[in-house]
Amino acid sequence: MSHPLALYLVAFGGLLLVSVLLDDLAARIRVPGILMVLLLGLLIENHVGVVGDQQITLLNLNQAQQISQASLVLVLFFGGLTTNWTAVRSVITPAARLATVGVLITAALIGWAGFGLSAASGVETNPATLPRVLFIGAMVASTDASAVLVLLRPLAGRLPKRLIDLIECESGFNDPMAVVLAGLALALAGGDGVGAGVLVTDVVRQFVLGILLGFIGGTLTLQLLGTRLTLNHVAMLPVVSLALLMVLTGGTLLLGGSPLLAAYVAGLVLGNGPTLDRTALAEAHSSYAKMAELLLFLCMGLVVAPQDVVYASGWAFVLFLLMQAVRFLMVHALLWHTMFTSNERIFVSCAGLRGAVPIALAIDAWSSGISWGASMPPLALAVVLYGLLIQGFALVPLAERMNLTLPSPQHDPDAAA
Repeated sequence: MSHPLALYLVAFGGLLLVSVLLDDLAARIRVPGILMVLLLGLLIENHVGVVGDQQITLLNLNQAQQISQASLVLVLFFGGLTTNWTAVRSVITPAARLATVGVLITAALIGWAGFGLSAASGVETNPATLPRVLFIGAMVASTDASAVLVLLRPLAGRLPKRLIDLIECESGFNDPMAVVLAGLALALAGGDGVGAGVLVTDVVRQFVLGILLGFIGGTLTLQLLGTRLTLNHVAMLPVVSLALLMVLTGGTLLLGGSPLLAAYVAGLVLGNGPTLDRTALAEAHSSYAKMAELLLFLCMGLVVAPQDVVYASGWAFVLFLLMQAVRFLMVHALLWHTMFTSNERIFVSCAGLRGAVPIALAIDAWSSGISWGASMPPLALAVVLYGLLIQGFALVPLAERMNLTLPSPQHDPDAAA
């Protein structure tokens, strides 16, 4: 084993171990673990030396982009795997509206507002500005249920189940939609004269192939694991499913589909199959998904300079406020005349924390070579930090103030009597 490899193993093994400890500490003090891991990455110096004229870094951009894509595949697959159709059936329709129409509305309104703000602030605007503002809108359109659920642990069992189901279901559905829209924006930015019709056709192909191949791959995997393959040990179940996931996502990419969408759909099929132990598979993959999430945020913190985040913080705060206003209007419009009360709609609109997907999409933009791509990671990171710090600490008091919580068992008057 070479000395550089040994040093990398020590460095990243140590950072991953510290990330796990910070995540555990965060759970104890009731803050999102991803916040602590992001801050850890920002505090660690990525540039470790110079050899000749070349700077030596712990992690370069291409490595970060590859890690983010692989991590996102695991996170989305686990999201599909843990979505229980039976449990969330009552909220499927409103969640689907929020995840499809809602993402389109969010991306369009933020893009339109961004275009207007750029013009008002004296920044030169032209047709080339459109892909950039559309990308920003798509980048921040998806939500992260895991961050919300960690924050709501103190209220476990005391919030209406339909609220939790809606937040989880929307988050699982809106990630692929945001990824496809961001891909369209990047294609428009780097289209080199390619017509909009060709780009839209390409995006539709990615979407359709992603769903189709994900469903076929998930069904075949279900048949293989459930009826065709006798595994001698339960430890082989996640190994085989992970190998099949690698084949599926790689094959989908080669055929021109969206590998991220295929991963989510395959997880959805596997997680709701009648011939497979869904709980055992989800428990096995929870470790993969957790490691992927920690790596994604750690890598983002490493490759982005803290001073760039500070520089982007002003525009990021404007974008954060704009996101909250757009989400408030969007949630109320799409959940009007549903089972959700006014207070519940307000809570859902405030529970749209951003997480892994904006980070990964920002790295994609940076690695694409587009002129404005390098400004996306600091912007995305600052927006995610604002959400974790502001929304994160306000969710539990908001739920209690709006009378959405049931009394805890130890304070139940009837129980006391």
